[in-house]
Amino acid sequence: MDIGLGLPVGDPAALSDWARRAEAGPFTTLGLLDRLVYDNPEPLVALAVLAGATSRLRVQTEVLLAPLRDPALLAKQAATLDRMSGGRLVLGLGVGGREDDHLVAGVDLRTRGRRLDAQLAVMRRLWAGEPYGEGAGPIGPAPARAGGPTLLFGGFKPAALERVARWGDGFLAAAPPSWAGGLFDTVRSQWRSHGRAGEPRLVAQVNVALGPPRVVEEARSAMHAYYAFTGAPERMTAGLLTTEAEVRAAIAAFGDLGADEVMCYCHGPDPDQVDRLADAL
Repeated sequence: MDIGLGLPVGDPAALSDWARRAEAGPFTTLGLLDRLVYDNPEPLVALAVLAGATSRLRVQTEVLLAPLRDPALLAKQAATLDRMSGGRLVLGLGVGGREDDHLVAGVDLRTRGRRLDAQLAVMRRLWAGEPYGEGAGPIGPAPARAGGPTLLFGGFKPAALERVARWGDGFLAAAPPSWAGGLFDTVRSQWRSHGRAGEPRLVAQVNVALGPPRVVEEARSAMHAYYAFTGAPERMTAGLLTTEAEVRAAIAAFGDLGADEVMCYCHGPDPDQVDRLADAL
């Protein structure tokens, strides 16, 4: 099973150091979250820098809030990054749920799911080299992989899970093993119902903080601020894994559920966590 590394967002200038350390370790993927009204780096721009600082690691949005973006421009940006990184882009997409993000982007929060489906139709067509529409021709460059970069979808509602089978290559589960198993089963069932060959890629996510108390508290504080919009951020911080044994147990549990990859998210800024995680694994 692959192990990826989710990067903290508080200090964008430090992320190249994280990436180089990860490339020297057992990790397979670098992940970045997405918000608009928040103090985080824009993920496609940041991952382009990190792809240039590495040679083998996948770079993954987890998840990019596609409804906030224009589909033609997003298709071009994703194809460019995929092509220039040698096919290492994994485009994780979701609809988001923060009202302020949608307000600033000028899009309706209530129609974000329908907007995403319409965007996907446009992007798939452009990645296949077809014209945008009447009066506008194809939009390049062609992505490294025919049909576009690897597409994963995050979410919990039935429409989000069904979207994996209709449009994507796999599923991102930001949920503990006790909950993720049912989500995985639903995604697999939808995959078969849509007549898809093979199996969907299943990617899990855990929040980790390995190090002295300062590191744990920094991570917990960052998580609390990020999830404050939910009104109950303590539910997320309560699941923070802070020991090597907890990290290994969670990875093993997801392995038993058939996960293909587990993303270990480090919300604290200490880059030594990369080496601690590598030792734990």
